[in-house]
Amino acid sequence: MGKLILVRHGKSLWNVKNVFTGWTDVDLAPEGIEEAKKAGKLIKSNLIDVDVCFSSYLKRAIRTAWIILETADMMHVDCHYSWKLNERHYGDWQGKNKDGVLKEVGEERFLSVRRGYDTPPPNLSEGDKRNPRFDSNYKLLNPSVLPLGESLKDTSKRVVNYFFEAIAPELAKGKTVLVSAHGNSLRALIEYLEHISSEDIAKVEVATGVPHLYEFDGKLNVIDNYQLE
Repeated sequence: MGKLILVRHGKSLWNVKNVFTGWTDVDLAPEGIEEAKKAGKLIKSNLIDVDVCFSSYLKRAIRTAWIILETADMMHVDCHYSWKLNERHYGDWQGKNKDGVLKEVGEERFLSVRRGYDTPPPNLSEGDKRNPRFDSNYKLLNPSVLPLGESLKDTSKRVVNYFFEAIAPELAKGKTVLVSAHGNSLRALIEYLEHISSEDIAKVEVATGVPHLYEFDGKLNVIDNYQLE
């Protein structure tokens, strides 16, 4: 039956700097490139043939997908991109150092946003240059769907929606699907797939560049999941 491989993009330039990234389109750090190559080698060594690939609109996830497929000798595989797989939008915290934000707002507020389920960061203003409606990558989308800040709950709605819209139909055909995305968009999907509570999802950390494989039965129930080694 269908198989789903989830990979969080390799370490980005802003991961290295300990900065909130969100929808900011930063690239992979050198370490992230190596992580993506390692993920590709794991997929190849485990004799897994990817049939179709999905990624976000953000280059760190897209480049991770490309590197994985190149390393695994599967560059022919079709890749589909959606903003619904983007990282959680960190609103006004985007571009700010995490330690600086912690010092500014205090640990309780910081953790309620960073690890809580339904607490969003402060929204961007409509006129803020970081507003995605000013980004040409999203010019074909209705501005009303573009977030100015998101909780994990908000992120989960769009990610799970896209899972049923585009990914689940491929799994139902028995295909092996690669999803290269982000820490929070993948946490949202893992929450759904593994039936994790909104309280317990706070404890789930998705490591960069580590392929996690889910196997499904004919009714798209998860029958096994494990990290590739």
